[in-house]
Amino acid sequence: MNDLLSHQLCYSFYTVERLFRQFYKKNLQKYDLTYTQYLVLVILWEEKMLSLKEIGQRLELSSNTLTPLLKRLEDKNYLLRIRPDEDKRQLYVQLTEDGMALQQDIKAHLAECFWQIDGLTRENADNLIHENNQLIQAIKNSL
Repeated sequence: MNDLLSHQLCYSFYTVERLFRQFYKKNLQKYDLTYTQYLVLVILWEEKMLSLKEIGQRLELSSNTLTPLLKRLEDKNYLLRIRPDEDKRQLYVQLTEDGMALQQDIKAHLAECFWQIDGLTRENADNLIHENNQLIQAIKNSL
């Protein structure tokens, strides 16, 4: 095996992750969203309402990281943070109409940006996602 940095699988994924963050930063600027805020919205577009704990588990983020992020999204009127009367320790997060309305616009904008990446097709993207998910599962199984 070649020990050069460019031949390390971990470095390849590190580089892709860094480039994805740059890509999303650039393409989410018009919505005044960070990459992580966008991921929270994606989860809520699927579920509409989730607990803070469930969001944290899905994104593998702590509540200390999520709390200020959710506050900023609430300040933008994209979601509501709800504490049920029966258990004030719980925190639920629900999309607002404004948060739901963003979905189609952002989805279309990002799709347009993605398909401008030279050589990237829907089939390539689906294959990469599938292979990456297999690798994720294999690594999780080995831990």
